[in-house]
Formats: sequence, C-alpha cells, structure tokens
Amino acid sequence: MKTLFRLALVLFLVISCTTQNDPIVKIPKDAEPIVLNAELQKRVNQDNEFAFDLLKKTISSSGETNVFVSPLSVSIALGMAWNGANGETKTEMGTALKMSGMSAADMNDYYKIMQSTLPTIDPTTKLNIANSLWYKTGFPVKTDFLKVNSDYFNAYVKELDFSKSWAVDTINNWCAKKTNNLIKKPLDQIPGDAVMYLVNAIYFKGIWRKHFETKNTKEADFTNELNTAVKVNMMYQKDTFAYAKDDYAQYLDMPYGNKAFSMTVILPNEGKSTDDVLNNLTTTNWNNRLQNMSTREVEVYLPRFKTQNKFMLNDPLKNMGMNLAFTGFADFTNIADTNLQISRVLHDTYVEVTEEGTEAAAVTVVEVMVTSMPVPEPTPVFKVNKPFVFLIREKSTGVILFIGKMGNIEKF
Repeated sequence: MKTLFRLALVLFLVISCTTQNDPIVKIPKDAEPIVLNAELQKRVNQDNEFAFDLLKKTISSSGETNVFVSPLSVSIALGMAWNGANGETKTEMGTALKMSGMSAADMNDYYKIMQSTLPTIDPTTKLNIANSLWYKTGFPVKTDFLKVNSDYFNAYVKELDFSKSWAVDTINNWCAKKTNNLIKKPLDQIPGDAVMYLVNAIYFKGIWRKHFETKNTKEADFTNELNTAVKVNMMYQKDTFAYAKDDYAQYLDMPYGNKAFSMTVILPNEGKSTDDVLNNLTTTNWNNRLQNMSTREVEVYLPRFKTQNKFMLNDPLKNMGMNLAFTGFADFTNIADTNLQISRVLHDTYVEVTEEGTEAAAVTVVEVMVTSMPVPEPTPVFKVNKPFVFLIREKSTGVILFIGKMGNIEKF
C-alpha cells in the first residue's frame, strides 16, 4: 500500500512540474482572409505594379547597393495629396500611382479599407499605419480637403507655426512615435515657402511562424554585387515552405504569426542577377509565380541583415510620369486657392531581419510649397549568399507593404 502511495505521489509531482514549468507553445489560428470586391482587388494589382516600378526607379536614381522602400507608405501619402490635385496634375499623379479606371470614391475606399483591416488581421504581428497633415498657421486650407483626409485616411490634422524652431521637432517626434523610434528625423528643415506636410508612417514587427534556431546561425560567406566575398551571420533551418523555381530565380515564402503576412525572398539563379529578376518582375508574372508555388521541405540559409535608407523620391516619381506636380504649373486647387506645388517627397526606411522575425518601418513626407504540384525532387537548397530581392506582403489581398534589393550585407 505504501509503495502504491509513493508511486502516486511521484506521478502527481511529475505532472505538476510539467504543467507548471514547461512552456506551452501556442500556434495561432490561421488568419481569416480580407475579402475585397473585384474593383478593390484590381487596385491591389495596381498598387503592386506601383511597388515594382518604384523599386526599379529608386534603384536606378539612387545608385545605392541596398534599396528598401515601402510602396504602401508612398502610395498612401501621395493618395492624400492626389485628393488635392486637379486637371493634368491629378491625371499624371494617377499615372504614376497606376490608378487607371478607378473612381475617386473607389480609390479613397481602398485606402480606408487597407488602413483599417491590415493592422488587425494578425494579433501576433504588430502593424501600425498612421497619417498626419500639418499646415502652416493661417494658411487657408479648403475644408473639403481636410475632411477627405480625415474621413478616409484617418489623418491627424494640425495647424502649426512653421516659423518656430520646434516645428521640425514636432513633426519628427510624431514620426518617431509612430515607428517605434526607428525613424526619428525624416524632416531636416522647413523651408520658408512650405505650407503643408502630408505624412504617412508605417511600423511592422512580425515573428516568424517557423523561427530560426540561434544555435544554427554560423558565420558564412556572402558574395556581394561587386563579386566580393564578405562575412555574414547565416541563419539556417530545414522545414516546409511555399517554394517555386523558374528560369530566373528561386522563390521562398516565409510566413509570420498567423500566416496573414509573409516575406517572399527571390534568389536569382546561377548566371542571373537581381537586375534580371527585377526586369522580369511584373504584376502578371508575380501573380503567376504565387499561384504556382507549392509547399515542400526546403533547406533555408538566410543571412541576418539590416539596412536603413533615406531617399528623395522626386526623380523616381518624375520617371514614373508624375511631372507637373513638382513644377510651378501644378494644379492643387482642391487644397487651396493658391498656386501650390510639391517640393519634395522624402522617404525614410528601416528593416532588420533576425532569427526571431522582422522589424521594419517607413515614413513618407510630401512637402507642399507655394510656387511661383511537381514530380518529387531532391530537397532544394535556398542559400542566400549573393544579392537578392525581398518583399513583405499581406497574403489574402496580396498588397505589398515593403520591397527591397540587398546587394551587400554587413555582419551584425
């Protein structure tokens, strides 16, 4: 009897210790998709076409080795300004933003739905999208323009004395707060002829659904676009992912949290470059590639990396067809009965990818001034040891939040 009692006591203690001390890994339930009507889904394809074009034009204009942008941030900020444009100025902005065949009501509905649904689709992923509109004290902004930015973009609207030394800090502090202090000073100065700033800020922090074990991270070579081998911390895991390969590249899709968001890494094949990949990257090709992805076991080698960029997007946007908005011939009479033009479109970004997941942020500032199933194959190896392209998207709608090209990586 005593033996049975001791055995029962031991079992009770074992069960108690297991229950109290063992971590419980809770896998989140897969996300419910965001359902868009045909017109709004068409807009997603247009926004993604804008994403690919923006990256290509920014790479060409900047000459930077690493280029990381948030097309969604730029699209939203310019969408706010687009509501203030008229005539050929508005047409050109629509061309740059790929807004063909969309009514103003549908456009604004799209921006409103994206900003209200994307941050809530995955409770395990932090996504913050915020807008603000700052105008010079006494500047006569039209009520309808303020209302559309408040109603559809949920913009924080503030009259501000631009002549004060603390005005720049006020706008920058708002940006820092909305990006978890990743982007602190997107605005360098307020010129004397500036009358308005339209600002979008996006912050993203996602935890890998299938994380990389830190113990598997080893020092390895990464051959940069100058064909020079540099040392990086290479993460590793072998698991099942959505994967595809074509004549240009391998494609790997790695989900975050409840699978609402994912990072897709595009690794050029031997003999191909990121330029080859980008030249072939169109909305149609991209959608076809996503449809042809299949789930399979993959050996993944991905370097830890981070990059921070600061761009003035005037030239890329001009190259995309948006010219008048930057000239004295611009028509922004829906903002005010004053001759206005866009003087600068500033874009600051940050991304860091580690074993745990991804943290990324972007701020876009629009400155307005007075003018004058396959056959089984061997387990593929996805070894990111050379320049690559990557993007972060919401999977049910397909909208691209961030996109970039890494030509060189510094060890950190």
